[in-house]
Amino acid sequence: MKKIAIIFACGLLAYSCAKVPLTGRSALAVVSNDEIQPLVNEEYKKAVAADKTLTSTPDGQKVVRVGKKMAAAVEAYLISEGYQELVDDFAWEFNLLESEQVNAWCMPGGKVAFYTGIMPITQDETGIAVVMGHEIAHAVASHSRERMSNGMMINMGMSAFSTALGQNPTMMEQILLQSVGVGSELGMLSFSRKHELEADEMGLIFMAMAGYDPRAAPIFWERMSAAGGEAPPEFLSTHPGPNKRIEKLNANMPKALEYYKQ
Repeated sequence: MKKIAIIFACGLLAYSCAKVPLTGRSALAVVSNDEIQPLVNEEYKKAVAADKTLTSTPDGQKVVRVGKKMAAAVEAYLISEGYQELVDDFAWEFNLLESEQVNAWCMPGGKVAFYTGIMPITQDETGIAVVMGHEIAHAVASHSRERMSNGMMINMGMSAFSTALGQNPTMMEQILLQSVGVGSELGMLSFSRKHELEADEMGLIFMAMAGYDPRAAPIFWERMSAAGGEAPPEFLSTHPGPNKRIEKLNANMPKALEYYKQ
């Protein structure tokens, strides 16, 4: 029985992996985005309702304008690369919420929120694009789905699917909530360093695709680091250190500039 279980597990992993666009990394995907999205939509509405929405203000319209421009460029790229099914999962929303937190996030399906606390550091639309590219990269790479899939395997092992079908709905809901970051003060729990650096790489290229100069990204992170002082902003504290981040961004810059110059 143990051998059968091992063989089954190997087969499950082999057939339950998705390819991350741009990077080509294989990611565990034992659940679909369709299974995650209803809860995400509900929690996004709660997050937007919990804080004062400033989307109609000049800064809010900048967030919307950059978001729509980047979403269009990213979708065009994904469709050209054969990711139509992934594009179909997106129903983009962009909102600016009043909060002193220096943060922004994107839930699965393209549900984006910026906090007013990060706007002085972005300075302009190109700075917004740096943050926007990173955050929507989490959604494009389905990092929440991957985290949920890993959680299911760890918490439920080979009983994951029977649990998902209703034998233990409470545990299923808990893992789902943890995976999309529901319940944290930031709206999204911090991703792993691997996910963060992957989102940096993808986001740099996404902003270039949308016509924003990717060379602004390292400069933005220098401003972010300087703004933190002894206590780094939330957006920085849950991410890789600024020196490592800037080093990686510069290493990926030649590739990003190829898209920017097209």
